[in-house]
Amino acid sequence: MSVKREQPFATRGVRFVSFVRRQKAATCGWGRPRSQGKIMDERISSIIAELAKTADDASETFGALIAEQLNWKPTEKSWSVAQCLDHLILTNEQFYPEFEKLAAGARTNTFWQNYSPFTGFFGRFLIRAVTEDSKKAKAPSKSIVPPSELPADIVDMFAQNIKDVCERISAVASADRQKVVVTSPFLSIMTYRLDDAYTVLVEHTKRHIRQAKRVMAAEGFPLRKPAH
Repeated sequence: MSVKREQPFATRGVRFVSFVRRQKAATCGWGRPRSQGKIMDERISSIIAELAKTADDASETFGALIAEQLNWKPTEKSWSVAQCLDHLILTNEQFYPEFEKLAAGARTNTFWQNYSPFTGFFGRFLIRAVTEDSKKAKAPSKSIVPPSELPADIVDMFAQNIKDVCERISAVASADRQKVVVTSPFLSIMTYRLDDAYTVLVEHTKRHIRQAKRVMAAEGFPLRKPAH
């Protein structure tokens, strides 16, 4: 699956830092974010703030790495820092169609989404799966498996992706998160509430940022050569 490449920021992270500041201002007592003219509830504000915080952490931690460091892997079967970030981009993009339908007001639950007896179970299952690092799992689809070599601007691409996701969540803030049920883009029988989907989104992002940090801490991680 190809990734749409965004132009690198004029100064690394500047635009996203500005976005993070706006979100922090919206959730730290300086005001509250608005969506379609309505004040968001605390749940949506928290989701956006958590995603913004995680992406800001990624920019701070990985933003100065060069391509060699970003693409380095501890073992042949391990992922690099860049692959962790690209996997998050590819996974997030799988849910864009749902956001677009919700924003357009053109979405209703299917019969299975309304009556599946497994909706609550799958939501809890996914949240546990992405929260616990000890639980290893293979990517459920080749479409979200990142290539072995990625460009040096992958950190900027990730920051832009999280900004896009936050804007999409903001645009559908009025959706009933308990009544709207979504289907996994990877397994059609798997349904879960939109509210659980947001929790999975946040925890999945944190999980792979932690994984990328472990790559940096692994023995053999290449040190950046001093500029001449």
